[in-house]
Amino acid sequence: MAKKDLKAYLDYLKSDPLYASAEIKIHEDEEHRFAKLIVKYRKEIVALGEEVDFSNRGEYITPHEWKEKLDNRDDDTIVIDVRNNYESEVGHFEGALKPDKRTFREFVEYADNLAKMENKDKKTVLMYCTGGIRCEFYSPVMKERGFDNVFQLQGGVIAYGLKEGKKHWRGKLFVFDDRLVVPIAEGNDETISSCKFCKKPSDVFYNCANMDCNDLFLSCKECAKEHKGCCSDTCMSAPRVREMDQSDGRPTPFRKLPFEKKKALQSCSLNL
Repeated sequence: MAKKDLKAYLDYLKSDPLYASAEIKIHEDEEHRFAKLIVKYRKEIVALGEEVDFSNRGEYITPHEWKEKLDNRDDDTIVIDVRNNYESEVGHFEGALKPDKRTFREFVEYADNLAKMENKDKKTVLMYCTGGIRCEFYSPVMKERGFDNVFQLQGGVIAYGLKEGKKHWRGKLFVFDDRLVVPIAEGNDETISSCKFCKKPSDVFYNCANMDCNDLFLSCKECAKEHKGCCSDTCMSAPRVREMDQSDGRPTPFRKLPFEKKKALQSCSLNL
């Protein structure tokens, strides 16, 4: 999309009262990172698994206020990364609690466990996620469990990187498009994660080439090639293994195969 077309579209959105106050974050990139437009209806925008009272959510703080709170953080301040473990693995704020959770639904149990701490009503809770949406759901959960001083980073890590840079941030940012991992600001080139096989520094994600697994895993290019794009030896020997992306750039998520290729793989697995 050309910049003039993007501006016209944003002006159109802002002219509608429903979207006039929407916070729009723009990341420029040299390539088109969205293969096609997909619109789906979902009862829950994020699957938390319990009803949420949005009138009881935490207080918004701007990226600048967030940075100041981290500058002056004390022992009664808790910083919570409200993202999945594979996201925090490649990047997070310094000193943040990083729940070892694979899905957002598991965070309710995590809140229950945090609620057992002493003097929780005296704690200051700072929470963040990629763009701010998950904090909208999780801050009421924390307040309902007795945490009175709950703050959420307005606009998420994306807004923080655009407005305040990389101070207090380690690593890079996981995003849910073809880029997968990006720097949050200029000069943000630190890698804190490692290849699951050889343990060399790597923040490159692959989808397992086994179609019946498709799990995300971190790997260096050499190990990914050696394992044929699979996350394990078991997946390497599976009947439905796709050809891995061996391009020089970062691999992109697997797309659904054309019907003909699906049939060919199914036929191959039946013959085995």
